[in-house]
Amino acid sequence: MDFPVLYLRKGAERRLRAGHLWVYSNEVDTQRSPLPGFEPGSQVQVRASNDKPMGIAFVNPHALICGRLISRDADHGMTPKRLTDRMETALSLRERLFDKPFYRWVFGDSDGLSGLVVDRFDDVVVVQISTAGMEQMKDAIVRAVQRLAHARIIVLKNDGKMRKVEGLDTYVEFAHGPEADTVLVEENGARFEVPLAGGQKTGWFYDHRMNRQRLQAYAPGKKVLDVFSYVGGWGIQAACAGASQVTCVDASSSAVDAVHHNAKLNGLENVDTIEGDAFDALKALADEKEKFDIVVLDPPALIPRRRDQKAGEQAYARLNQLGLRLLERDGLLVSASCSMHLSQEKLIDIIRGSGRKIDRFVQLLEQGHQAPDHPIVPGIPETDYIKSCFVRSLTGFL
Repeated sequence: MDFPVLYLRKGAERRLRAGHLWVYSNEVDTQRSPLPGFEPGSQVQVRASNDKPMGIAFVNPHALICGRLISRDADHGMTPKRLTDRMETALSLRERLFDKPFYRWVFGDSDGLSGLVVDRFDDVVVVQISTAGMEQMKDAIVRAVQRLAHARIIVLKNDGKMRKVEGLDTYVEFAHGPEADTVLVEENGARFEVPLAGGQKTGWFYDHRMNRQRLQAYAPGKKVLDVFSYVGGWGIQAACAGASQVTCVDASSSAVDAVHHNAKLNGLENVDTIEGDAFDALKALADEKEKFDIVVLDPPALIPRRRDQKAGEQAYARLNQLGLRLLERDGLLVSASCSMHLSQEKLIDIIRGSGRKIDRFVQLLEQGHQAPDHPIVPGIPETDYIKSCFVRSLTGFL
């Protein structure tokens, strides 16, 4: 098959050779291959400035990331069969990792399927498509899910921010099976009902699965505060592991309602909630002289774009100072981040600075990362985004 050619500027092929899969619009030789001449979502052959083929990519002339490599074989692009094969390869990994079918099945570039995320909830599968190229493969994706997972329900949850960047409409569609409001999730011995069509992203965040499991080792007999709790992922699992009392904080009334529902679902009577802004709630708890044995901080991405770096780091610092103030003399802070632009090293430094600011002696006990159903490609730093720090805080120790 002949593909239109996207030429790179001199030296722009270095990142692709090093393992990355993205082409930025300012890396394109627009004299040889004017971007407006390409159809969004079409497949192109990427060539270096010396005419050496680099592979086949989905192209979108309207996006900053205008090319996404889908094959290093410059003669063969993405087909329904290749897509199905890669989804099957991704599925085989998850089936080896987990004894129950609850996991992120496809994690975009990490599984060779840039622009595609698939989460599995037993016989319910939620698909998120974020690029024009993958949108053109929509029917093939649905067929692959049906063939490989025999899903009862397939939801296309295509309402993410990236679609607007790609010039795509947003929509939520039940592509197969009956419509449903909620879906059941099982994780680390706990059960949750989460919103399906109307929830955040796919309805659940599998990426912190292993970190929530580690929290369970610290939880027995402890008083726990779960901040930015959503439907109670951290707090409910801590309660199931034997925490004496759990308080979940979230600004969403529907999330708070879901926490109470999920507590009942697990037979728990020691979970309460605070509805409101996290920073305001933390300040109010401090004013009331409340103390906790464990404080979990798992905010949304406070640094969504690189230009938000300074303000975001300041927000993480304020948040960690507030969390540390609420701990008992010998307490545990679990500080998490999903901001791609915040490194693990910087998060540790923020915690160090927060401890010094309020005169706490802190010990870093453990560092956590994303679960293995979110594999990291070493050549693509953007695939490495989840981090967590388990920090012991001591007052008046040194």
